Amino acid sequence: MPKHSPYTPMTTTLTDTPQPRERLDKPTLIYPFEAPPEPGQVLEVAPGVVWMRMPLPMALNHINVWGLADEDGWAVVDTGMRTDETLAAWRTLFANSADQRPLTRVFATHMHPDHIGMAGWLTRKFKCRLWMTRMEYLTCRVLTADSGREAPDDAVLFYRRAGWSDAAIENYQARFGNFGKYIHALPDSYRRMVDGEEIRIGVHSWRVIVGTGHSPEHACLYCADLKLLISGDQVLPRISSNVSVHPTEPDADPMREWLESLDKLKREVPDDVLVLPSHNDCFRGLHARLDYLAASQHRTLDRLRKTLQDPCRAVQVFAALFGRAIDETDGGLLNLATGESLACLNYLVHRGEASRTLDANGVAWYQMI
Repeated sequence: MPKHSPYTPMTTTLTDTPQPRERLDKPTLIYPFEAPPEPGQVLEVAPGVVWMRMPLPMALNHINVWGLADEDGWAVVDTGMRTDETLAAWRTLFANSADQRPLTRVFATHMHPDHIGMAGWLTRKFKCRLWMTRMEYLTCRVLTADSGREAPDDAVLFYRRAGWSDAAIENYQARFGNFGKYIHALPDSYRRMVDGEEIRIGVHSWRVIVGTGHSPEHACLYCADLKLLISGDQVLPRISSNVSVHPTEPDADPMREWLESLDKLKREVPDDVLVLPSHNDCFRGLHARLDYLAASQHRTLDRLRKTLQDPCRAVQVFAALFGRAIDETDGGLLNLATGESLACLNYLVHRGEASRTLDANGVAWYQMI
């Protein structure tokens, strides 16, 4: 791993949703570093813990990855997306390293390509194991198996029911099956992480805290000794993580899971930690951020309740949820916005607050009861 940089304290995308119009006072968070490390460089955030940043080919142009000093080398948490630029950044890190000990383990918080994309390459290069939760590993294997496959009829029906036009459906069909292009083939076995497990990494113990809603079984890592929380996408300081319903489980209620996960993190992790998120910068103020995310989501649901005084399709509630229209020619953004709209709509339906009816064309209409 690269030599540590000085520690100098001071005071949307594949995974992130369009930002809702929020009318809450944002908490004052503390960002203890002047700037993030450049790709190919590191910044020490605590003894034996380094911050690295990998480029992403999208508006959200980076992901943070973490190096943890292990007994015989370094463990890494998350890996970046499979791209030439990420590969170059990893090679620069290894070439510039003053510590030539190998990687011992690769941890993945969850299965999205920016987090898992280089895991297969790293585990094969260093002959080390991949550590993930079971649902994240298996879901990733299923999705990568769709590479090159035509969009299934159930998925087309799912988006027609949401109110997509023929042009949007055609765009989706053309893009379907690209997930695996951004992920090196995963190893055929892995080491399962489970909620509440204590994992020894080097001289410190890290506890696994599983959250849901953003992904099936997202693992955060909390070190009480160092007062650190590697939060992945479960808590981000400046953006909110996408919470979506997907065609494989159209009746899911991920928004409930997401809100429950925010409460769980507040119960299980003290407020005095330094949060190491997957995007944006390291910050202090965990509980204030968790409270803000929950309150903001409940305000968003209140706006949706007002909008549903009249029947609406999923594609008609974007303005209420995100404060703006979504261009259907932007297929990736339309996909994220639709998934999150359905997460909010399903939340109300599951609670008996709203009804869903299908019209003669199979399009779903939602209305408050």
